[in-house]
Amino acid sequence: MSKDVWFITGASTGLGKALVQFLLTQKCKVVATARNPEDIRKYTQQYTNHDDLMILPVDVTDKQQIATAIETVVKTWHQIDVLVNNAGYAYFSSVEFADDNIVKNMFDVNFWGVKNMLDAVLPIMRKQKSGQIMNVSSLGGLRAFAGFGYYHATKFALEGLTESLSQEVAPLGIDVTLFEPGDFKTDFADRSAVVNASINSVYDATAGNNIKGLQKLSGHQPGDPALFAKAVFEIHQLNRKPLRLLLGSDAYERATEKYKKMLKNFEQDREITISTDFKVKNN
Repeated sequence: MSKDVWFITGASTGLGKALVQFLLTQKCKVVATARNPEDIRKYTQQYTNHDDLMILPVDVTDKQQIATAIETVVKTWHQIDVLVNNAGYAYFSSVEFADDNIVKNMFDVNFWGVKNMLDAVLPIMRKQKSGQIMNVSSLGGLRAFAGFGYYHATKFALEGLTESLSQEVAPLGIDVTLFEPGDFKTDFADRSAVVNASINSVYDATAGNNIKGLQKLSGHQPGDPALFAKAVFEIHQLNRKPLRLLLGSDAYERATEKYKKMLKNFEQDREITISTDFKVKNN
């Protein structure tokens, strides 16, 4: 039985790095990719099973670079069993006063980058009649907070795309899972994030306050990246792979809080909601 081949984007730091490190301790072949592959080489030097590791340069906004990487993997290992779309970053800003170019660039990575990877990998998985797509979303793909509107927009979009994709590829033997982590101890809110320094003071109490709070939390987040990696690996081993998986107690608490409130509001407004249907005429 051949080893599963995992293809991971955004593997230089954070959750992607933790996943590569964990998979190298398991019976897996790992394709670790990033814009700067040297960052991956530095932390993987300690591992001895280099025959199970392929480090490739991949900018998810560069279709030609993606195609070259995929061709290399298939030529060498003949298959891709798991695609982990992990590459992404955040822009912290109020909705008003946000920089259009930064917002567009973030969408290019967080959303269109996923599409670029799907376009390249799905034909391989369809031919195999097997595979799993893992899209790393966020609690922020389910619930939004002031100060992160455009980041939330990329993840909400990813959630919708992934839900549709899961229905389309299920008959083809391909599983799809969304991971929705809360706050994990990575550099997400520090080095990796882009912060708008030009937010108007009118938003200090909302967007500004939330951004400062998340930055203060950096380095003290409750989530352990190594345990994230273990959970991701274990999900792949299941016969029934979930479409969504919250990761972290904070993600569970905040997500369920939102959806309980939404359901309550749906019920409260039910009469108004159904009042817009055409009235059935009695004969």
